[in-house]
Amino acid sequence: MELAVTTEQGRVPVTVLHVKGNLDSTTFLTFQNEAEKLISGGTQDLLVDLNEVPYMSSAGLRALNHIYNLLRAKNEDQATVTKGLVNGTYKSPHLKLLAPRPRVKDTLKMSGLDMFLDIRSDLKDAVAAF
Repeated sequence: MELAVTTEQGRVPVTVLHVKGNLDSTTFLTFQNEAEKLISGGTQDLLVDLNEVPYMSSAGLRALNHIYNLLRAKNEDQATVTKGLVNGTYKSPHLKLLAPRPRVKDTLKMSGLDMFLDIRSDLKDAVAAF
């Protein structure tokens, strides 16, 4: 797996973590550690580019959930999150996903992560959503 980081300026600065390769039990820690490093370095809004990820296992899903929890704990009120989740209206304002391939998108749907992580197909649209 290869990781690259860029920054896009929208309404707020958005850090884009580009992932290339499978996100599975052999690579999830590298991905998770890079995201943790970005968050501890001040990233508040993270867009994960999954365009070049052909396969994501449950380990990759756990890593995304971990990253979501880090950003949520740092930036969001738990009562607001809970209310939005119960109502089915909540989408993370600080973590979004970009252009997952159909197989990965199906994995996200089966796991339920698509219910609270905004998935966008276009970079400019995704950056504007923050």
